[in-house]
Amino acid sequence: MAEITAALVKELRDRTGAGMMDCKKALAENNGDIEASIDWLRTKGLAAAAKKAGRVAAEGLVGVATDGTRGAMVEVNSETDFVGKNEQFQEFVRDVTHVALAGNISDIEALAAAAYPGGGTVAEKLTSNIATIGENQSLRRSTIVSVNSGVVTGYVHNAAAPGMGKIGVLVALESTAGADVLEPLGKQLAMHVAAANPLALNGDDLDADLVARERAIAEEKAAQSGKPADIVAKMVDGSIAKFRKENALLSQLFVMDGKTPVAEVVAAAGKEVGAGVTLTGFVRFQLGEGIEKEESDFAAEVAAVAGV
Repeated sequence: MAEITAALVKELRDRTGAGMMDCKKALAENNGDIEASIDWLRTKGLAAAAKKAGRVAAEGLVGVATDGTRGAMVEVNSETDFVGKNEQFQEFVRDVTHVALAGNISDIEALAAAAYPGGGTVAEKLTSNIATIGENQSLRRSTIVSVNSGVVTGYVHNAAAPGMGKIGVLVALESTAGADVLEPLGKQLAMHVAAANPLALNGDDLDADLVARERAIAEEKAAQSGKPADIVAKMVDGSIAKFRKENALLSQLFVMDGKTPVAEVVAAAGKEVGAGVTLTGFVRFQLGEGIEKEESDFAAEVAAVAGV
C-alpha cells in the first residue's frame, strides 16, 4: 500500500477541485496513483471532466513567427517569471523562433545546433545567457506549420512582448484567396484555439487512448444509473459523441458568437470570398503545460536552516 502523503492529497485536490477527504479516499482506493485517482473521482461525480495537463509551473515564453504560408513556434523555459520579462531573454526567444522559421526546424536538437545570429550556435547562445542572467533556461519544443497555398496565422495570448507570451497558436488555412482576406479569419480562429483548447482538428483525430479512457469513465458512471444495458450503452455512446464534439476544433462552437460550429464559420468565409477555404491544421503551445515544478515550503526551509 503506497503512503498517502499530504503533498499527494494536495496535488490531487489542485488538479481536480475535489474535497480533501474525497482526494484522500481516492488515493487510498487507487494505491496512490494520481491518474487512476482522477478517474475514480470523476466516476463518482466528484471531479470536473477538465482537460488538464497537470499543474503548470514552468516559466519562460512561447515565441511565434509567421511568413506567408509558413509559421514557427518555440517554447523556451526559465526558472522564474522574472526572466520572461528580461530583454536579453526576450531577444533570444525572438531570434530562436526566427531561426526555426528560416530553417524550417521542428526538431529541438537540430534547433539547438543551428547557427545563431551574430555567431555560434543556438545552444551556445543559450549557455551564454544562462551564465549572464544567472538562471537555468532550456529549449523545450519547436514546431513548423505550413500550407501549399493560403496563410499560416499566428496569435499570442498574454503577450509579454510582440510575438511572445504565455500561449501561442498557429492556424493553417489552405486557399487561393488573398492574405488580406485570410489573415483576419486566421487570427479569429487562432484566438478561438487559444481560448477553447481543442485537442484535435476532427473528432476522429482524437487520441485513441484518451477516447478509451473517457469511454471507461462513461461506462462506470452509466452503470451506476441502474438502467437496462441497452440504455446504458446509448448513454455511453452519447457521452463519447459529446466528448468528440466538444474537443475537436471543427465541431466546437465558435467563441466569437457561441453558436456556430467552426467548420461552418470557415465554410461561410469561403463562400463570402468566392474561393474555397480549408482549415488544415493548428498547433497550440501553453507555457509549461505538462511540466510540474516542485513546490518548496519556505517556512520549513527556514526552520531546517535554523535547526528548529
